[in-house]
Amino acid sequence: MATAFAVPILALALSGCATFSPDGGMNAVDQATQARAGVATKLLRGDADRDALAQQLKPMLAQPLAVDDAVRIALLNNRGLQATYWELGIAEADLVKAGRLQNPAFGYQHKRGGGTTSIERSLAVNLASLITAPLATRIEGRLFEGARLRVTAEALKVAADTRRAWYEAVGGAQAAGYAKQVAGAADASAELAQRMRKAGNWSAFDQAREAAFHAEAMADVTRASQAATAARERLTRLLGLAGTDAQYRLPDRLPDLPEAAPELADVETVAMRDRLDVQAAAKDVEHTAASLGLVRATRFINVLELGALREREGGEPVQRGYELTLEIPLFDWGTARTRRAEAVYMQSANRLAQAAIDARSEAREAYHVWRTSYELARHYRDVVIPLKKQVSDETLLRYNGMLLSTFELLADAREQRVAVAAAIEAQKAFWIADADLETAIGGRPRAVPATPAATSAPPATPTTSDTPATPATPATPTANEHGAHHDHVQ
Repeated sequence: MATAFAVPILALALSGCATFSPDGGMNAVDQATQARAGVATKLLRGDADRDALAQQLKPMLAQPLAVDDAVRIALLNNRGLQATYWELGIAEADLVKAGRLQNPAFGYQHKRGGGTTSIERSLAVNLASLITAPLATRIEGRLFEGARLRVTAEALKVAADTRRAWYEAVGGAQAAGYAKQVAGAADASAELAQRMRKAGNWSAFDQAREAAFHAEAMADVTRASQAATAARERLTRLLGLAGTDAQYRLPDRLPDLPEAAPELADVETVAMRDRLDVQAAAKDVEHTAASLGLVRATRFINVLELGALREREGGEPVQRGYELTLEIPLFDWGTARTRRAEAVYMQSANRLAQAAIDARSEAREAYHVWRTSYELARHYRDVVIPLKKQVSDETLLRYNGMLLSTFELLADAREQRVAVAAAIEAQKAFWIADADLETAIGGRPRAVPATPAATSAPPATPTTSDTPATPATPATPTANEHGAHHDHVQ
């Protein structure tokens, strides 16, 4: 009797070994986000955590929102990401369940007939699950690790998306502000042209040209404002903000370019080492390989139960023994399960290979875009804008010296508008490329110097004070002045 019940009792004792972890796997996610994105994260488990978060957000939203603060808010307050965090709880529950044996089955039979009574009791445990429990636990452990990698990868993706959206929103607002400056100057130019036309100093052609420039400038304001609003709303969704919190302020202009963009190490190697989607795909291959081994091990024996029996019939002595139940593979030899497991394994192996190819290619592409975007933005900052400023200064000097006409001064202002708008776009494109590179290689590019976001009032241009500002429209010249400039139309 003692021997018969030894296995069920041992199974019951072992079933209590699998327990839940205090953090549910979130500590590893938090450490990874701090190391790779420079920002901590946390699973909000209830109203108390959410109330504490609301208090934490107040000082960050009370001032112009910096890019790192935006990432910090997104990792804590984005409800979609919080839902992803709970996948760890689901995976851990499966892991704990795999470490616990199936409940034993208790049977009771009571039969009466012919003046005798037969009572039979049985206690059975699934012996097959007991034998395969260690392997099943290892498989679920790999699944849990894969879930942790996927959750961490999603957190880093949200961090990179938030950085990208922040640069889009700040750059869009900066471009919209400059477009409004240009529209103001164009409005004054159009008014000047109309008055000069009435005075007989300009032709209908010149007046129409200024009116067209004014109309285009107003259309640019509408487009820029529309793009800025859309970019801000994308950022707001990532931040998970609503109501009064959605009225947060942003810096007036983009961060300055780094002093240099040094060569990074082999980005392909970095991507293969650090990208979590590649690591998750590798874990999936390990899991399917282990699952294939389990299927092959249980191909013929899928149901194997061992139980203890105790039977008493009438006045006869109590009979004790054991019962063994074994599934006979008469119709199903496990071929279908084995073939399915093999197909799943080959599927995951090919997905891993494709993930590696994609990671290498995306890393090369993102690094090339990052480098060229930096060179282009620096070219505008160091070459194009200073030259435009020099031309603007010389044009203004010649106008003041009556060597150039009002029309030529206004034409120079139109050329400046194109250059400054392109410089803002190039600067924004670099920072977006920086966020894309972060996603492509699996973390922040370590060679990029950290540059704090600017919160001061913007200069007239997107980068430095050496760039040309939109010149003020001159007052209406007198008839003698127009004669000196040869602008009078006979």
